[in-house]
Amino acid sequence: MQLNFKKLGQGPKLIILHGLFGSLDNWMTFAKVMAEQHTVYLVDQRNHGNSPHAQDHNYEAMADDLLAFFEEHNIEEAKIIGHSMGGKTAMQFAAENPDKVVKLVVVDIAPKQYPVHHHEIIEALERVDLTALKSRGEADAALQMSLKDIGVRQFLLKGLARSKEGFRWKFNLEVLKDQIENVVAALDPQLGYDGQSLFIRGALSNYIMEKDTALIKNQFPEAHVVTIENAGHWIHAEQPEAFLKAIQKFI
Repeated sequence: MQLNFKKLGQGPKLIILHGLFGSLDNWMTFAKVMAEQHTVYLVDQRNHGNSPHAQDHNYEAMADDLLAFFEEHNIEEAKIIGHSMGGKTAMQFAAENPDKVVKLVVVDIAPKQYPVHHHEIIEALERVDLTALKSRGEADAALQMSLKDIGVRQFLLKGLARSKEGFRWKFNLEVLKDQIENVVAALDPQLGYDGQSLFIRGALSNYIMEKDTALIKNQFPEAHVVTIENAGHWIHAEQPEAFLKAIQKFI
């Protein structure tokens, strides 16, 4: 698995992992700031962006992908930031390869099992008839039938690609739908990471609750949990200055 990536800046190495249905482009604005003092690797995870598609989609496989990425690019160690699904990948990788992780930042996800809550998005994506699609506007109109939040639609539409053959989703919708249970799965309770870690939660998000702090500290004993006010799940986009300040203070 050779993951698609973009490399920016110079300095200590920093790897950024996006969330479900996302891509490295979601983090470009933040990465440009971090690249002032780091060599930043923005990575498309498997079945997303311009990385290869695969039939397996689970955190063991995605952590193996990241290990292969380290080896391919001669990265001995790096700081890692992972959002949502990317945060779970980062947790898995840090637990399996603690010597390769300088510091770990997990954005709005806990190492627990989550209920599957993506049905509405998956069904909306499936309603878009890609074979008949003539424009992004038509795709947005189709999504709007069930997804009223314009921010969610704009996020999903970033995964829509156009070629001479027509439109396609960059993410592997079929596999992600089939293996969505793996996406919401808990990190193995026996796994953990003793290095420095930061968990950032959005005050308006329900992904990390107050009661999850004990679970986080059980598996990540050196973890600090920081709450960003007036932010939901996409903290880096909703409160970029507060998010950046929390990251810079930690790393």
